[in-house]
Amino acid sequence: MKLVTAIVKPFKVEEIRTSLNKIGISGMTLTEVRGFGRQKGHTELYRGAEYTIDFLPKIKIEIAIDDDMVDKVKNAIIKSSSTGKIGDGKIFISQIDEIVRIRTGEMNEDALK
Repeated sequence: MKLVTAIVKPFKVEEIRTSLNKIGISGMTLTEVRGFGRQKGHTELYRGAEYTIDFLPKIKIEIAIDDDMVDKVKNAIIKSSSTGKIGDGKIFISQIDEIVRIRTGEMNEDALK
């Protein structure tokens, strides 16, 4: 089992969700986060004063999946979130040792269904 974590631009979330639904992914966790990488923030004017915005708003998507779905999920996120510009985001794929559904006590793959 794997945990796919994607950090993406907020306006791409609905397109990503639709793309993941098409390949059978119906559950995910979204978190509003802030950060920067190569994009390094930007400056804005507010009431005549210039402010540096170092941490840009992003969305973190977390999806627990079976190992055989990794490439499909990764490709769906890339295809639906890419703008070709700096700041499109990152995808991290981690190993999950154990999953437990709290309500029923189901374990691992059974807890994903």
